Amino acid sequence: MAESRSPSRLWLMAETALLFAIFSTVSSTSQVPVLLWSSDGLPALAPPAAGHIMSTEQLTEYLTSAFGSGPRTVVLFLQDKLSKDDFTVFGGVFGNKQDSAFQNLEAALQSSSSSVTLPALEWSGSSAIPALLQEELGVSPLLVDADTLSHLSINSSASNLLLINLPYCTNSHKSCKEVLQDNDETIGKVLNIMTDKKVKYTAVYTGSQPSRVISETSMSSQPVGRSLLQAPSPPPPPPAVKPPIMFNGTGGPCIMLWAQNLYVTNVTNPTAWVDLAALTPTLTGSMCNGTNSQLVLNYATGHVLSFSMSQRFYPVSARNWFTLDTVQLQFGGLTATFIGRRGIYAPAEYSFHCMSVTSFRDALLVQNTTSTNASNWRVNFADFQIQGFGLANGTNFSYASDCAGFFTAGIWMGLVTGLLMLLIFVYGLHMIMQLNTMDRFDDPKGPSISVPQTE
Repeated sequence: MAESRSPSRLWLMAETALLFAIFSTVSSTSQVPVLLWSSDGLPALAPPAAGHIMSTEQLTEYLTSAFGSGPRTVVLFLQDKLSKDDFTVFGGVFGNKQDSAFQNLEAALQSSSSSVTLPALEWSGSSAIPALLQEELGVSPLLVDADTLSHLSINSSASNLLLINLPYCTNSHKSCKEVLQDNDETIGKVLNIMTDKKVKYTAVYTGSQPSRVISETSMSSQPVGRSLLQAPSPPPPPPAVKPPIMFNGTGGPCIMLWAQNLYVTNVTNPTAWVDLAALTPTLTGSMCNGTNSQLVLNYATGHVLSFSMSQRFYPVSARNWFTLDTVQLQFGGLTATFIGRRGIYAPAEYSFHCMSVTSFRDALLVQNTTSTNASNWRVNFADFQIQGFGLANGTNFSYASDCAGFFTAGIWMGLVTGLLMLLIFVYGLHMIMQLNTMDRFDDPKGPSISVPQTE
């Protein structure tokens, strides 16, 4: 629904919420909403009919007309989960605007030169929209955050696809509204950075998957007869947690791996980021013994991801430690090897855990320059945990050794500053203690004091 700058824009979010409320009751197909706005203008799009779910082919046709005029800089805000209900419940459209969790988003839609609202886009996979945008722009997505973007130089003469991942409230200690408000603040910060850089952009806000799957129940399954209106409906089942990947050796389970996401991509290949964690691999080629372990994940997409680990005794600590030596990625006849040179280690009886293991930002995995086409590949593992030796009870991870160090940069700054202040205080106290009282009080400019002697 493309609009120009007019007073009716104030009702944009209200109309969006109404469409979301209508569409959420008429369809059982998995779908995600998509919001687009631009500082440079978007082509007009006829409002969809009530209950219509836009297909990926229709969105492709629209994006082709929108991006076909020249280089474009697209900022993709990709939330882990998003549905129409998130806007109607937390948007505050019909109530106090101050209670809305999308204040920056609403302001961006109102101030943009044109915007498009798609309440229902057919959902076909977590990587469908990033892959579609990459194919239309002809560039690979660049995974950034607000801090990285502020220091990034953007070439406006070429197309750019900036990917900002946003979390959802599933398994979070915060409420859904607080998480969405934090995401909205991130959106506002990113848009302010783009404005300060004076870069014309097109922004897209959508979800990797629906946060709520609405399904219709056939009339034949409805109970016939009277029922109490106030009877509570059964609570929804808790979200299923995917099990870890486990390899069984000759003596039982010996390798275990779990990750929320296993993103891989080739910067020269228009396949976009692929989340291998959403796929089920085979473990052909895996092995383990007392000193070495190798977990090989073979996927139906043709990707092969290998983790090579080893353990040995270190006399200084008087214990065995295991290290993740290499991570190897194979796809389409190309091979990239990454070396775990910094921080990927743990005691042999522990597991290793890290919230982010990447090869391109704060890299724990360093590209092996001798590996063929290694520089073209990037990996990004989120909430990553692995253990190659000494599994507890055979089926559970042991105590996790986390990659986050105790002495962070802020702690070191506080310690150094405190030590400097202490040195200044000790030096001043020392100077005060060295002061002596004068034993004479004569005027240095006048005659010296003389005491005559009498006989």
